Amino acid sequence: MLVGANILRRLLRSQPSATDGGSGLVITAIHHLRSHCSSTTELSTSDVGNSEKKRESKWFTLPPFAKTINASAMGAKIAGKSHSKSSPTAACETTALKWILKCCPGLPRSLVQKLFRLRQVRRESIAMEVSDDGCQVQKTKVKRLGAKDSLNVGDRILLPISVREIPEEKQEHHCTNEESNFIRSLELYKDPAIIVLNKPPGMPVQGGIGIKWSLDELAATWLCYDYSEPPRLVHRLDRDCSGILVMGRTQTSASILHSIFREESLGASKQDFDDEKRVLQKRYWALVIGSPRRPKGTISAPLQKVVVDDGKSDRITVFDNYKIMSSQHAITEYRVIKTSSHGYTWLELSPLTGRKHQLRVHCAEVLGTPIVGDYKYGWQAHRRLQNLLESDLRKNLNKKASKGNMLPFGIDMEGGSISDKRLHLHLHCREMILPNVSKALQNPGSFSDDDLLKLKSLEIVAPLPSYMQKSWDILDS
Repeated sequence: MLVGANILRRLLRSQPSATDGGSGLVITAIHHLRSHCSSTTELSTSDVGNSEKKRESKWFTLPPFAKTINASAMGAKIAGKSHSKSSPTAACETTALKWILKCCPGLPRSLVQKLFRLRQVRRESIAMEVSDDGCQVQKTKVKRLGAKDSLNVGDRILLPISVREIPEEKQEHHCTNEESNFIRSLELYKDPAIIVLNKPPGMPVQGGIGIKWSLDELAATWLCYDYSEPPRLVHRLDRDCSGILVMGRTQTSASILHSIFREESLGASKQDFDDEKRVLQKRYWALVIGSPRRPKGTISAPLQKVVVDDGKSDRITVFDNYKIMSSQHAITEYRVIKTSSHGYTWLELSPLTGRKHQLRVHCAEVLGTPIVGDYKYGWQAHRRLQNLLESDLRKNLNKKASKGNMLPFGIDMEGGSISDKRLHLHLHCREMILPNVSKALQNPGSFSDDDLLKLKSLEIVAPLPSYMQKSWDILDS
């Protein structure tokens, strides 16, 4: 315990000497000392209170910085493909820019970067110092902060109070009860880390120009529940594709899953695709026109984007030159589920890499069996098929295609089967096996690297959309 020697010496000199009062003098001195320390603490506290009032009128204060796990390293460890020796449960170095964007997801990134350029961001840190009298005094320091500066635990970031008046970028999507109930009915699985949806065909997963409704925006409005941050996309599905869509409920869980998806795709590109080592497995069902030569196999064909129609649109195509930097290696495993006498085949497709339109291009250009409803990559096959449908299949059905009831957001799940004139894309992400990230996040410090490698998996299955189920029933009859 620290004692103010100067105060004690003054008190002893000011008292008359007495043989009987020695102990009383010491006790009196200690009481004076305690009184001095408490008054000093009260003074510093009042100073802090005054500074807080001034700060509140001038600054917008973010929550104190807390330790975060290294989500990227944890995802790589779970995938069994770690490239660094750093522990995934060790504190992850977080910059001031990242912390602001995490605490204020509604603030535009460009605005935050401008505040840093104008030197209008401050760091408030608290330190304990020892005064001349030997007492510990809590002092608050406020300094300018750079975008790439690392934060210490307990640091608070101060932004200009004017940021409170800036409207958030995200828009509230006002839906009817029927529409909101429909969005919630898409849930296949939910835990503290992820939400898994059965994406309907025809709805884009991400917003953009000319897109009124997208799943990421609707999820941010209706699937937050008691969480302060919106669900985040972990991977994507084509607009006309249906099936399993995984979203992270927090930034940490989304970052871990992003890392797992990235590492699995990277490992496949390096010809490392042993089923037993793959912690992430995706299986799609597709109805194709024609039948592959072999009942199962692995497609390894690089893809490249080409511009068509004088730059108005683009398409993906197989490109044989591996040395071209713009081409992307793509690998797909396939197996025949069953064939039909009508010239269709049901395939199970397992993409080991995640390239744009990978399954559609591999089926159309490599196997020579375009997916039903894929007019972009199989329009010639569909034109040849049209006569067969009119003369054979539809006559055998001996009934008109029923008009399906439209679901919310203009989604038609009933029409589009092989009995209809206009076909929907018959590509569905039916099954996914992925690590149970929620278990790893319950107590990250208790998981060793070996524990992460042995993390139990989730197996999620999404039922076929109505029109694909109808096509299945027709071909099975």
